[in-house]
Amino acid sequence: MPRGTKLRRRAAPRPLLPPALRLPAAVLVAGCAVVTASLALAFAGQSHADRLDAAVDGTVRDGIGGHSEPLHLLANLGGQEMVTIMTVALLAACLVARRWRGAALAGLAVPVAVALTEFVLKPLVGRTIRGYPGFPSGHATALFALAATCAVLLAGPSRPRLPGAVRLPLVFGAALVAAAVGTAMVGLGYHYFTDIVAGTAVGVGMVLLTALLIDWAARSPRAWRPARRPGDTPVTSRRDPRSMTGHLVAGDASSRAAGPAT
Repeated sequence: MPRGTKLRRRAAPRPLLPPALRLPAAVLVAGCAVVTASLALAFAGQSHADRLDAAVDGTVRDGIGGHSEPLHLLANLGGQEMVTIMTVALLAACLVARRWRGAALAGLAVPVAVALTEFVLKPLVGRTIRGYPGFPSGHATALFALAATCAVLLAGPSRPRLPGAVRLPLVFGAALVAAAVGTAMVGLGYHYFTDIVAGTAVGVGMVLLTALLIDWAARSPRAWRPARRPGDTPVTSRRDPRSMTGHLVAGDASSRAAGPAT
């Protein structure tokens, strides 16, 4: 390598998840998959509530079932139109801030989670309520996926320059809205409690899995490169004719600098 040449690390975008949280995130993804699969096996093909659902659903409906208007307003937050608007807004905010990994997360995780729920799990499991497929809850899937996306974007290494006293309430606020929408769906009789639990697991698990995959895919094997000063002779490689193995050696410029071989 010519004199004065040193290694310089390329500036790379920060990961969505810090290294210390990757293993816990992977464990949580596995836990979400286990919860979803276990509930799917337990309620496949059913059209009634079990003891747990009956107890929780009855308590919720007795407590808030009489407030149908605010419950419908909350439920509308998890509808397709509102979820699309919130997802596009989150995606646009990441693009404006030049947070490319965050934009990929927002643009992939939420739609994939919703598609998995609506087009794969609901037809596959076949659990119904009032004659409509209900497992997992699409509203819970979408809202908890959005909440988990906000949590990753606000808590990860590439988070915006906001103090923790601001970021933490934002994350809890997003989770609280998602939980309120799920509770409203139970209060209105549109879903069983376990439908909401499964939707939560699908939404959160898909966001964390997508974040892990984006960070893994974005790692560059050529993160280091030689930085040359102006006027330095480019370093090339050639075969050493004196070597039986034909190994590579430095180019002519470096060979001349090193002097003749003895």
